[in-house]
Amino acid sequence: MFLFKKLPSAFFAGVRVKEADENKCVVTVPYKWFSTNPFHSTYFACLAMAAEMSTGVLAMMHVYKRSPKVSMLVIKLEAEYFKKATGVTTFTCNEGQLIFNNIQNAVTTGESQTTRIRSIGVNENGEPVAEFFITWSFKAKKVG
Repeated sequence: MFLFKKLPSAFFAGVRVKEADENKCVVTVPYKWFSTNPFHSTYFACLAMAAEMSTGVLAMMHVYKRSPKVSMLVIKLEAEYFKKATGVTTFTCNEGQLIFNNIQNAVTTGESQTTRIRSIGVNENGEPVAEFFITWSFKAKKVG
């Protein structure tokens, strides 16, 4: 229901979180009518949604109910594509500890922290389809 309410384009594209814990998040995006492009592969923006979500879910887990509250914002996106995405593409981010450490630094120092996080997308055969680097900014909100 969260996707439908907060990220309807990701919901309709079929982006789904398959696994998440404090260190790792796995997100899939299918090749289907809503996510296709004229070149018979998954549209790059749908791949970017899945990659960003694999990093964002980890960040959200680490800022949830935190005191002081921590704001998070994507400030940069880098991508490289290796192969046509013609089926389900699975994005994995294994950088939960790095995200946690940078959020801790933001809280401890009171200064904004930026973190470049990697997410790799593979096809059903495990072959790399795309690699994304999402740069997040984390800032502790002032209390009072």
